[in-house]
This record gives sequence, structure tokens and C-alpha cells, in this order.
Amino acid sequence: MTNRVLWITGGGSGMGQATARSAAAAGWTVVVSGRRSDVLADTVAEIVASGGTARALPLDVHDRHAVATARDAIVAEFGRIDGLVLAAGRNTPARRWDDQDVDVFRDIIETNLTSVATVIDATLPDLRETGAVVVVISSYAGWAFQPGAGVAYSASKTALGAMTKSLNQQESPFGVRACHLCPGDVATDFLAQRPSVPDEAAQAVMLTADDIARSVQFVIDAPAHVRIDELVISPNSQR
Repeated sequence: MTNRVLWITGGGSGMGQATARSAAAAGWTVVVSGRRSDVLADTVAEIVASGGTARALPLDVHDRHAVATARDAIVAEFGRIDGLVLAAGRNTPARRWDDQDVDVFRDIIETNLTSVATVIDATLPDLRETGAVVVVISSYAGWAFQPGAGVAYSASKTALGAMTKSLNQQESPFGVRACHLCPGDVATDFLAQRPSVPDEAAQAVMLTADDIARSVQFVIDAPAHVRIDELVISPNSQR
């Protein structure tokens, strides 16, 4: 059987990178995208050295024409797209109404929300053809209001829930399945975007990127008749 092909945005670090490793080990052909070609190359090298199949496809998800070109490149090389994991994200330490910058606000919305729609839209014919699975990496703040998450971040991640529901409602007749995945606190480099970075003790009781990768693997390996609409994963320390 032809290997299933998984495209991961934000695939060079954190949860996206951990998912790439996990999926490749499970037999998926993995394409990792992101803006930093060096970390993408390192991720691919690690996967290939472990016997997996992976390609790096540097990409700025803000650029819809580049997204379309990337989709074309994947289909030209592998002939199909069986899954998407949309893990690119951004926040800012200045996240309150009284200190936020509107230009940064717009960039957060563009990264966390609009780019997700852009990638799904570009690949929709492929998703329909294969009955693909889509995992939208959202946030605990996209499931339940978190005062410290920030105005732009909270708005963008909450909207992902509605986007995922609309995708399931409209595209399930074609076999497409989407999951709104909402992790709680995860100890990755993304914590550097907080106003106050948690210390080592706090990070030690958080989820890890590998915890999220295992959850994504559960979703993407589910049988074709199974749809996991929403999955909330939090450390026992989450409050």
C-alpha cells in the first residue's frame, strides 16, 4: 500500500516536530513546513536516519500563493495528501487590551487562524480524494477562556473550534475528518512568548511535545469511520 502522506505546518520545532517524528515512525511519509529551513532540515535528517521518509518544505503560511505552490510540490512528488497537522502558531508577551499592538494582533490572527484556513482551502480537493484527516493544533484557551492567554490568541484559537466544526459538517460526506486539538500547558520553546516564562519546576509538571504527538497519532491513525471532533489534553497541574 502507498504510504500515507502527512503535511505538517510548524513542523520544525515543538509539537509539530514531535508529531513528525511520531508519524514517520508509524509509517507515514512526512512533509514538514515552516519558516526556518535549518530546523526543518534537522528534523528531516533525524527522521531519515531512523529509517523514516520525510521532506522539508520551507514555507511562510501567511503567503497563500506559496501555500498553493507547496501543495502542488507535495502532490507532484508523492501523488496524494492523506492528512494535515496544522501546528504553526504565535503569541506575544504584550497580550492585554492596554498594552497590545494592533499590528501584532493582526499577525497573530493571520498565523493562528487565517493560515489554517489557507492550507485547508489549498488542499481541499486532495483531502476529499483521500478521505483525509485534519488535526488543528489549537489550545486549552480555544476550549475554555483563559484570562492570561491574550486577546488575539484567545480569539484566534476559539475561532478554530468553529472552523473545525464547519469543516466536519460540510466535508464529512467526502470522508474528511477534522479534530480541534486543545492542549493545556506544554513545555516547549513557545513558553518564551509568555509575559513571565515558567521556571524549571513549573515546566517539569507540564505536558511534553511528545505527549501531544501521541495524541495526534491517535487521531490520525483512527479508522476512516471514526472522527474525533475535539480532544482536550491537559496536565494534572492545569488550573
